[in-house]
Amino acid sequence: MRDIVLNPPIETAEAPARPLNRRQVAKARTRGKVIESSRRLFAQRGYDAATIRDIAREAGMSTGAVFANFQDKSELFDTVLAEDLARLAEALTRGIKTGTDLKSRLQNGFVAGYEATLEQLPLVQAVVARAWHQPLDEAKKGRELIAPVIEGLEGLVTDAVKAGELKPATDAALVTELVWMAWLSNYRRAAYDSWTIETLKAHLDKQIDLILSGQRAR
Repeated sequence: MRDIVLNPPIETAEAPARPLNRRQVAKARTRGKVIESSRRLFAQRGYDAATIRDIAREAGMSTGAVFANFQDKSELFDTVLAEDLARLAEALTRGIKTGTDLKSRLQNGFVAGYEATLEQLPLVQAVVARAWHQPLDEAKKGRELIAPVIEGLEGLVTDAVKAGELKPATDAALVTELVWMAWLSNYRRAAYDSWTIETLKAHLDKQIDLILSGQRAR
């Protein structure tokens, strides 16, 4: 069974890195405060309404300190998104490991993903909303960030084909796309219809069943 890996560590034979000096520690602390302040404001106001000035004020520092760590708001948003995607990938991986077949692995993984992100639902909405209006280059960055998660899910479907759980002619990429889009679409239910985790889980169960029904080998 495959794991979803986002930015895996690279093993080297080099000596352990030296401890950070006081200046480096301070810079890392400042960067962390900026990221957390950005996450809160993006979640509260969305991408467009959260300004660098507001982010700096929220973090208790000057705009210059923000620009010393990030080129612009777009880079800052991408950093927040990358961190959250890493957490999402970890949650999906933990959930997928608890399954016994493809459906239960997908179901458990996606439910774990909901549990990891629904507390920051406004931020999820900001990510989706911005995806529709951002320039092509920025959209490509987002696709690159999510690619390892999609590849990991497609690996699960491919493994299910090899194990005889799904038909040999199953299009693993298409099945992955369908279950991923079904999972994402349910965030609208959470945002606008106040669906709970249990409601989302029950609905997702039906969606996955429908998508896999024509592909099962037995």
